[in-house]
Amino acid sequence: MNEKLIKKFLRKENIFAVVGVSRDKKKYGYKVYKNLKEAGYKVYPINPNCDEIDGDRCYHFIGELPEKPDVVDIVVPPAVTEKILIKCKEFGIRKVWVQPGSESKKALKFCKKNNIEVICNVCVMVEREKAFKV
Repeated sequence: MNEKLIKKFLRKENIFAVVGVSRDKKKYGYKVYKNLKEAGYKVYPINPNCDEIDGDRCYHFIGELPEKPDVVDIVVPPAVTEKILIKCKEFGIRKVWVQPGSESKKALKFCKKNNIEVICNVCVMVEREKAFKV
């Protein structure tokens, strides 16, 4: 994976949105959200079936966010990822991090065709820890 691109995505000033946040603390959607938040990032949780995560407002879709995120981190099944990417394009989001297991060939082709920078096959939590030697 491109280390330069990873560092670009992980800049502290970047605003993240995590699509697929869960209230279940054992699920990766929850872990990714908490990890980024605890690392000091401004991060918005997104889940259409949830109104709150640990006291934080949970948004139902990208268009509901109070500001446009710099990076959308996707933690959902591949078929849902493909739909999320369409929304990212519509809202002008040009950086997506597709967590392992959320990717598909169709999704990656969509990103390439629409000039969306994408990181996949690596976990944002692992890469953040490596980049900042946490």
